[in-house]
Amino acid sequence: MKALLLRDLKLSIRSGGGALIGVLFFLTVVAVIPFGVGPDLNLLSRIGPAIVWIGALLSALLGLDRLFQAERDDGSLDILLMQETPLVLTVFMKCLAHWTATSLPLVIASPLLGLFMNMSETAIGATMLTLLVGSPAITFIGAVGAAVAVALPRGGLLVSILVLPLTIPVLIFGVSASYAAVEDPAPFMPPFLVLIALTLFFAVIGPAAAALALRNTSD
Repeated sequence: MKALLLRDLKLSIRSGGGALIGVLFFLTVVAVIPFGVGPDLNLLSRIGPAIVWIGALLSALLGLDRLFQAERDDGSLDILLMQETPLVLTVFMKCLAHWTATSLPLVIASPLLGLFMNMSETAIGATMLTLLVGSPAITFIGAVGAAVAVALPRGGLLVSILVLPLTIPVLIFGVSASYAAVEDPAPFMPPFLVLIALTLFFAVIGPAAAALALRNTSD
C-alpha cells in the first residue's frame, strides 16, 4: 500500500502537472471575481469564503478523470482487480494519493486567495480548515465517477457532471462553517461537525462504490 501511495503521488504530480494546473485554475477563478463584482471590499469580504470554496471545488474536479487513467492506459487495472489486496483498500489509497497531490495544494494556497478577497484572518483560517476537512470528500465522491467513466476514452466531462451534484452538500456545509466563524450568532461547530461526518461517510461509501463500478466495468 505504501508503494502504491508513493507511485500514485509521483504519477499525479508528473501527469500534466496536476497540482500546478489545479492551483493556477483556482487562482484564475478567484482572481476574476473582483473584476465582475467591482472594487467593493466589503462585498468581497462577505462573499470571499463562498468564492474560495467554489474555486477549490471546481479545481478539484479537474483531475478526477485521471484517478484510474494510468492503470487503464498501461493495462494494470486488471492486475489491481485480481490482486489479493482488497480493491476497496486500493481505491482508498489511490484517493488519498490523489487528494495529497491535487487538493492539498489548493488548501495551502487558499490563505493567499483569501487575502486577495479582503477576508479577515478569522475567515481565512476557517475557510482553510473547512477545505482541509471537506476536500477529501470531493475526492472520494469523484472516485465513483472516475470508476464509472474509466472505460470511456474521454470521460473527463462526464466525471464532472456526475460528481458535481453530489458535492453540493459538502459545499453548503463548508461555506456555512466558514461564515459561522465570523458571524457571532451562528455557531461554528455544528456545520463543521456535519462536514467531518460527510467526509467520513464518503470515505467509506466512495471507495466501496468505486470498487464495485470498476469490477462491473471489467466484466
